[in-house]
Amino acid sequence: MEKKKILVVDDEPDVTELVAYNLRARGFLVETLNDATASLAKARHFHPDLAILDIMMPHLTGLQICRLFRSDPKLARVPIIFLTAKTEPQDRIEGFESGADDYLAKPFSPKELVLRVEAMFRRLAQPPPSSARLQIGNILLDGETHRVTVGGEHIELTATEFKLLRLMMERQGRVQTREHLLVNVWNYSAEIETRTVDTHVRRLREKLGTEADWIETIRGVGYRIAEKKPSA
Repeated sequence: MEKKKILVVDDEPDVTELVAYNLRARGFLVETLNDATASLAKARHFHPDLAILDIMMPHLTGLQICRLFRSDPKLARVPIIFLTAKTEPQDRIEGFESGADDYLAKPFSPKELVLRVEAMFRRLAQPPPSSARLQIGNILLDGETHRVTVGGEHIELTATEFKLLRLMMERQGRVQTREHLLVNVWNYSAEIETRTVDTHVRRLREKLGTEADWIETIRGVGYRIAEKKPSA
């Protein structure tokens, strides 16, 4: 089996060396960078399956790199994990809003980081459901091509956003608790604040535009796809 490729970007060499050592020990192919300004060119050449980014770096922050990835057709679907000393709730929210898939605060456990990376790859490797094409209103999701269109127009979703939408569409009309979504979308339940789910749902609604009303908030519980679109 071909090794999964991971790009690690942090301006501290000690951090990139520690991360790379632990990931390589688990069989991953790792490239590291301490110069954030070279990250986009490196990623286009290396074609990583996942990127781990620090946030606070000189010249180009991890948030900026994440947004550049999400706007680049060749890198838009690369999962991104932030590894950073910025630990306030608002920092996490900003990280997820920039397009990140996960967030781990420094000081960190190398073992936990490796487990999160492996969890990310496990959920990405899960086969599409038997009903590969799902449609609700003007939202069409194709599980085979991993494309989502709204009214015939393609919208770009991250891997996490795609799985979140697919899970809710498969269970139309059924309430999905935040805990259920954490387990089934992120593949683990511990130590992620429920705001993680809320932030991803908000981003998903923004991308769905006029079809966003299909996603209903069940206060204090979670979310569901409505049986029929609410009246305007």
